[in-house]
Amino acid sequence: MKTIKLLGVFAFIALVGFTSCQSEENEQIGINPNAITPTSELAKKIKRTGMNDGAKDDFLDGNSCAELIFPIVATVNGLEITINNEADYELAVEIMDEFNDDDDTVAFNFPITVKLSDYSEIVISSQEEFEDLNQECDNASDNMESAISCAKVDFPISILTYDVNLEQTGTVVVESEQQLYGFVDDLEESDKLFSIKYPITVTLSNGTSVQINDDSEFEDALEECTAYEAEEELAEEKAEEVEGIVSKATFIVESFVTGGVNIAEDFTEYTIEFTNEEKLIARNTVNTALENIEGEYDVDSDTRVLLELDFTNETVFSALNNEWVVTAYTSSLLTLQSKTDSSIILELKKL
Repeated sequence: MKTIKLLGVFAFIALVGFTSCQSEENEQIGINPNAITPTSELAKKIKRTGMNDGAKDDFLDGNSCAELIFPIVATVNGLEITINNEADYELAVEIMDEFNDDDDTVAFNFPITVKLSDYSEIVISSQEEFEDLNQECDNASDNMESAISCAKVDFPISILTYDVNLEQTGTVVVESEQQLYGFVDDLEESDKLFSIKYPITVTLSNGTSVQINDDSEFEDALEECTAYEAEEELAEEKAEEVEGIVSKATFIVESFVTGGVNIAEDFTEYTIEFTNEEKLIARNTVNTALENIEGEYDVDSDTRVLLELDFTNETVFSALNNEWVVTAYTSSLLTLQSKTDSSIILELKKL
C-alpha cells in the first residue's frame, strides 16, 4: 500500500513517425462537419491516452511523469540495490514490504535517465533536479494534463485528416500510443483537423474491452475511467491510513453481527494484535495458559478500502476469516462489512 501515484506530463515532443496515405477507394472523400479541432478538449484527452505512462515504477520514483531507464542504482531503506530490469523491482518491493509501519526511503545514485510523458529522455543529475521533476508532475496532475492510463486504445486505428474547409486530405494509420501522441501534438501546430475512423476498441484498466462507435462514446469512456481512477487513488490513500491505524496495535471485537445476531461475546476473553509484519495474534487474557491463535492480515484497496483477515487454525476466530470492506474508521474504531454478505458487520475497537 505504499505506492504513491503522482500523474504528470511534459508539453513538447518531436513528431513521431506514422504512415500517411490517401483515402482508399471505399472511403468517401468529402466534408466532415464533425472533424475534431486539435486544441479541443476531446483532442486533449485523446492525446493524453497516447502519453508515456511511467506509473509502473512509482513506488520508486514517486511520479508517473517519468519512466526509469535501466540500469538504476538506488539505496532503499539503507540497502543499495541495482535494478537492471522490471524483474529486479521485486528486490525493492521485498525491502519495502518487510515492515508496514516504517517510512520507506529511496535514494538514487545520480545521474539517472528517465523517459518523460512525451517520450523524450532526459538525464537527472541531482536530487534537486529530481524534486523539480516531481513538482512539474504534481502541477500537470492538478491541471488535468496528465497521462490517461485507465483506457488503452487497441491499435492500429485509422485517423482521417481535414483542412480548414473540412475537406478530407488523407488517412493516417496509427499503430501505437507514441504515434497517437505525436500525431495530435503535431496537429496542434497546424491548421488541420482530424476524425477517428470508428469503431475502435478500448481496453479499460479492469481488463474489459469496449467498442467505441463515435466521439461522444469515446469521451464518455475516458471521463468514466478517469473518475474511476480517481476513486482508486483516494481509496489507496485511505488504505494507507487504515494500515497505519492497525499496525502494531491491539484490538477487541466490539461487535460482530452475523445472521442478525451479535455474537461479540464469543470473543470477550481475547485481544487481537496486528503486528507490523502483517501477522495476527489473538491472546486469551483470562486464561493466559491457552495457546495464542495466529493468522495474517492484509490491507488493500480497489475503489474501497479492504482488510483481509485469515486465522490459520480452526478456532472461534475462523468466523472472522473474510475480506472485509472498511466502511468507516477512526483512530480507535474500525467498522467492517463482509465483501460478499453486507449483512455481516464487524467492529474492532483499539485498546
